[in-house]
Order: sequence, then structure tokens, then C-alpha cells
Amino acid sequence: MRARQIVPFTMICIAVCWIAFANAQMPQQKSPARIYNTAKQKLKEGKQIFGATVLSPDPNMYCAMANAGYDFLWIEMQHSPLTFEDVARMIWACRGAAAMPFIRVPDATESDIQKATDLGALGIIVPTVDTVEKAQAAVKWAKYPPEGRRSQGNGQYGPLYGADYRQTANDNMVVVIMIETPIGVENAEKIASIPGIDVIFAASTDLGNFSGHRQGEKEYESLVTRIHDVTLEHGIRLGGPQAWKDRAGFTFFQAPGETALLQLGAQVNLSRAPAQTGSAKPGVAPTEGAEPH
Repeated sequence: MRARQIVPFTMICIAVCWIAFANAQMPQQKSPARIYNTAKQKLKEGKQIFGATVLSPDPNMYCAMANAGYDFLWIEMQHSPLTFEDVARMIWACRGAAAMPFIRVPDATESDIQKATDLGALGIIVPTVDTVEKAQAAVKWAKYPPEGRRSQGNGQYGPLYGADYRQTANDNMVVVIMIETPIGVENAEKIASIPGIDVIFAASTDLGNFSGHRQGEKEYESLVTRIHDVTLEHGIRLGGPQAWKDRAGFTFFQAPGETALLQLGAQVNLSRAPAQTGSAKPGVAPTEGAEPH
């Protein structure tokens, strides 16, 4: 190659290398994660979401509730005999339902949270959080590295949510911390400072159980106010029972369980005219098998 050809060629090589180096040093923008947890998306938008409580292992009951209009289902494993096998079967039987599966685990242990997430829970609800350590454990076991220490293994999460589940799980998981005692309220500021918490839930029943005060009493309401103020100051969503849906600042609600819903449904059914309860004309019985399950 002639000398006068070598100089331009060398300059071109230097320019290409410099551009490649400069591009490598520029921060790479992360692609937006695929969000399939519609309940979490609504929370991020500041909307209220509601979840009926599931205590029965009946998949038909689960599916009826999952398609009734709720944003998520509060699957109760702290105060029920439900097993992880029961819950896995229920979630799989109604895969694709509108309501997202959230599980209240018995405790913030690796075993409980690992099983719950592997079988498809998109929300982990942890009861009786009194300490920073327990709040940290909830996030730690619910999230994959680098945000947590969740182990990657087998589970039905892949068929439920897609081949990219490992890459999208953290962005779709909702971690709910329940403050239920005066000790938890006292530590609320420290608890709310833990990264990765999406919701802090003011537990109406146990705040009374552990404090000895009733709703409406000054001492009780001061506990709720403390949880309310600290949670919102840290940009975390605030949860409570459905009865508190008109309280300012609350956006995440636990609705009643199957027994209460059946009673309410029966009352509505008995109070309506036949045409409003499934019959096209008064006095005409609905066709069996025609109603959605």
C-alpha cells in the first residue's frame, strides 16, 4: 500500500475505534419491562385496587372470584388450611384471569416466599412486620438478584407469564408489608425506608387486637395516622380494608372472603326481579350451563 494511502486508512481506523469507545462509555438505556401485573400498573398510576379474600381450595370458587371484577385476589395462607399445592392448582385452573394472584404467606421466610412466587404469585403479602429485618426479608426473598436473593428454579411461573419471566419478574412483583402492632407503628419510619416495598398495609383488626383499642378511639386512630403519614411520605402505596376506601390516601384494599360474598350475592339475588338475575323474561328460568363460570 502506498504511503499516501496508509495515512487516510489509519485515520479512518482511529476514528472508528474512537466512535466505538465513545458508544461503549455512554449509559445504555434500559428497555421498559413488559408489565403483565395489571394490579401493579394501576397502583403505579395512583388508582385504587381491590382484592377479594380467598380461603377455599375450590378452583371453581377461585375462578368465579378471579373473573368477578377484582384487581387481585388475596389468597390467604396465614389464617387458612390452604396448602401450596392447593394454591398452585387454583392459579393454574384460572390462568389468564383478570384478577392477579397475591398470596399472604405465613411468614417472611425463604421457604414460604420461594414457593409462593414459584407457583405464580405476583404479589407477596407479609403479616405482622414489626422490624426492619422482617421487611428486608420480604423484599430479599421476593426479588431475583440484584434486588434480592430469590433462587431460580422450577415452577409454573414460566407457562403462566412467558419465557422472559426471569427478566420481568422483579418489575411485576408487588411486595406488601403489613403493620399490625404498636411495635410496628413505632418502627414505621425505618420499615418504610427499605427499598423494594410497594405497599404498606394498616391492618385494621390486629391494630385493635394488639393495642387494646377500637376503631374510632383516639389511641387507635393515632396508630393509623402514623402509618398513613409515614407511608405516603416515602412514596409507598397505602393499604387497608375495603371499608376504608373513602379514607384519604388509601389505594390498596382487602375485600371480603367467599362466605361474605355469597351472603351478599344471595341478598342481591333475592332482592332483584327475575329479569335481573339471569332470565330474559319474568317467569322464565335461566338455561342451565348457559351462565359463565
